Amino acid sequence: MGGSSPCASCKLLRRRCAKDCIFAPYFPPDDPFKFANVHKVFGASNVSKMLQELPVQQRADAVSSLVYEANARVRDPVYGCVGAISYLQNQVSELQMQLAVAQTEILCIQMQQEPTLPTQIEPDEKSLLLSTENLNNLPQYLAFPSSSNVIQDPLKRESLWT
Repeated sequence: MGGSSPCASCKLLRRRCAKDCIFAPYFPPDDPFKFANVHKVFGASNVSKMLQELPVQQRADAVSSLVYEANARVRDPVYGCVGAISYLQNQVSELQMQLAVAQTEILCIQMQQEPTLPTQIEPDEKSLLLSTENLNNLPQYLAFPSSSNVIQDPLKRESLWT
């Protein structure tokens, strides 16, 4: 940044911003809170060391991650990002359960609304079933003779040998 306005980190740390300032590309002067939270959580020295160890093409992603984690730590000092992730995972689980219940209810409603399909009956069986002669004789088919051998109580069993 050199002669123009110092980057957010140099401004916060009250030092002169050098041309090769490692923070300048990632912490512009118009967003001072971005660096303030990162500095508060990680410290300027640690952030500087982390950025110097990374290749230039990975630094922007690293700064983005540091800013996200720092903001999460400011909101939730104990859990940080993990608290947010855990909350979102619980919310996803609850929504998946609600979705499963809704899908089950839809399936039940669809099954109730579908007409039952008749089984396929052969034409000669239809004529046998529909003949008036068989309808008149129906009571005799339903009348079963009672037997004294039928076990009324399932727990009371009689031996076949006695």
